[in-house]
Amino acid sequence: MSPKQQRGEATVEQVLDSALRIYTSSGEAGLTVGTITKSSGVSAGSVYHHFGSLQGVLNALALRCLGQLLEELATALQATTDARSGVRAVVRAYLTFVRTHPDEARLLHSATIDHEFMSRGDQIRDSQEARLTLFALWIHARQDAGELAALPGPLIESLVLGPTTAVARRWLTMGDVDLEEAARALPDRIWHSVSP
Repeated sequence: MSPKQQRGEATVEQVLDSALRIYTSSGEAGLTVGTITKSSGVSAGSVYHHFGSLQGVLNALALRCLGQLLEELATALQATTDARSGVRAVVRAYLTFVRTHPDEARLLHSATIDHEFMSRGDQIRDSQEARLTLFALWIHARQDAGELAALPGPLIESLVLGPTTAVARRWLTMGDVDLEEAARALPDRIWHSVSP
């Protein structure tokens, strides 16, 4: 990588780090190009050059957070030996990510990012293909071994991640869910929905 590319990557990370700090302290309404430039020391021209717009910054930040979440889920999954332990590990890893990275989780579960990800679902999936392929291969291997229900892969994903995401959103917005209790109760309940 050339020195210019290294500087560009450092600038991108600097902007994203600042954007997350601003989002955490002031919410989406406080996130402007002006607050980003003031916080990061990066010029507005450089922000537009690297991200195109404020929404581009927000999208890039959300993709970085999604990458972190998927990396943690993949790590948890790879440490398992069967479908049941895999489902349980993914659910627990997701809830742990939400508890230990609440700012990133809040951004990922925000209405703005939810809308953006839904409108660009194929692009988002393509950008995370390497990580998502691991999950698809795991599902197929566990189905071939007779350990998972013979359902389409996307349905298995939805049955595992749907309830987990709902609990995460509830905790992030209402705060009336105990994540420790959810981490104990939810994995086995979800497992029953995808077991053969």
